[in-house]
Amino acid sequence: MKKTDIMRLVIALAIPLTSFFLPLTSHAQNGTWTLFDTRTSDICGNNISALAADGAGIWAGTYQGLCRMKGASWTDYAMFNEKLENQSVNCLMMDDRGVLWIGTDDYGVIEWDGTSWTEHNEVTRRLKMKFVKEMVFDHDGVLWIGVTLGGIVTYNGNEWEKYTPDDSGLLSDFILDLAVDQTNRKWITTNSGISIFDGKRWASFTTANSGLPDNIVPTVAIDSSNVKWFGTLAGLARYDGSTWRVWNTKNSPLPGNQVNDISIDRDGLLWMATDGGVAVFDGENNWVVFTSKNSALPQGNIYKSAHDEQGNHWFGNDSRGLARLSGFTMPAAPAGSNNSIGGKGQGDEQVRITPYLDQGFITIAFPSNRATVKFVNSNGKTVKKVDNYVAGQKIKIDRLPKGMYTVVISSSRGDKKIKFNLK
Repeated sequence: MKKTDIMRLVIALAIPLTSFFLPLTSHAQNGTWTLFDTRTSDICGNNISALAADGAGIWAGTYQGLCRMKGASWTDYAMFNEKLENQSVNCLMMDDRGVLWIGTDDYGVIEWDGTSWTEHNEVTRRLKMKFVKEMVFDHDGVLWIGVTLGGIVTYNGNEWEKYTPDDSGLLSDFILDLAVDQTNRKWITTNSGISIFDGKRWASFTTANSGLPDNIVPTVAIDSSNVKWFGTLAGLARYDGSTWRVWNTKNSPLPGNQVNDISIDRDGLLWMATDGGVAVFDGENNWVVFTSKNSALPQGNIYKSAHDEQGNHWFGNDSRGLARLSGFTMPAAPAGSNNSIGGKGQGDEQVRITPYLDQGFITIAFPSNRATVKFVNSNGKTVKKVDNYVAGQKIKIDRLPKGMYTVVISSSRGDKKIKFNLK
C-alpha cells in the first residue's frame, strides 16, 4: 500500500478526445448538477484527488493520472506524458504564467506549460520528494511543496531547500495542506497540528494551546480579511488572529465533521468538502448543504472542491467521480439569522441564539454549557422544554406554531429570557 493511500484512509498541444458518453445531469431548485465518472464520460478515473481551474476548463487529478475537461470533452494527458499513466496525481496548481504544476506519487513535481514538460528527477531523488501532497507559491515567488512523510521543500527558481521536524520547528513531516497569508506567513497543516513560519521563526497550534478541535487538519484556506479557516476531523475552525470558533454537526448544518477541503469562491463564500457532503457558508450564519439525498453528489467522501472562471463549482468524490454545480446563487439569509440574539441576564450569563429557520432548528450558546431550555408562548404556556441541553446542540423548532416566544435558559448562573419571533 502506498503512503498516500495510508493518508487517504485517515483522510494546448493536446487534441481533445470527443466524448461519446452523456454525463448524468439533474436540475435542482438552486442550480444544475452534472456528474462525470468513467461510466458516463472520458474522465480518466473516479478517485478525484486534485482539482484546478484554468480560464477554459477544469483539470482533475486522479489515482489513474491527469485529465482536463475543456468545453464538453475530456483529454487524458497520459497520451502526452507516459509517466502520468496510472500515476496518482495528488495536487494541481496553476501559476500566474499559466503553467500547471502537478504533484505526483512517484515523480515528484512536474510542470506543463502547454507546450513542454519540465521534470525534476534529480531533486526528487536527492530530497526524497515522492508523495507530493500540496503546493503553494508565496509572495516572493518561492514554491512551497508539502511532501507526505517528507516535510517541506522550497524552490526559489534556482535553489531547493528542505525543512523537517529534525531541523526546524515543523510539528510533523506528515504534511496535509499549505497556505500563505497576507503577511507572507506560511500556514502548514499536518497530522499533529498547525505550524506557522514567517521566514525566521516557527510557531504552532495544537489542541493543547488553542481552540483547534482536532490535531489532524486536512485543509486550510485564508480569506480576503486574512482570517484562517481550518478543516479538521472534528469540524470547521476559524481563527482571526485572537479568537477561535468551531462549527460541527452538533452546532451547525455542517454535513460531516471530517472537513477534507475548503475553497473560497469569487464571491468570498466558503465551500467545504466533507465526509457527509458539501456545505457552502457565508462565514456568519447562512448555510446551504448538499448531500446525495438532495443533489447529484455521489454518496461517499467528498475529497476536493474548486471553482472555475465561469462560476461553476466542482467537487471530487474519493471513489465515484466528479460533480459540477452550475447556476448556483446563495440565497438570502434566513429571517433573523444575520443577527445574534442574546446579551447578559441574571448571573451575568452570556447567551446567543442562532436560528436556522429554513432548516427547522436553532442553536444556543452560553458559557455554563448545560441548561434547561423552555419555549413559552404569548399566552404564558410552555410549549417545548429541553432538559439538560448542551450548548451548541440543535433544537428542532419546525413543529412549533408560528408566533412570538420567550426562550428561557436556566443554567447554574441563573435564568436568561430572550424574545424569539418564529415566522
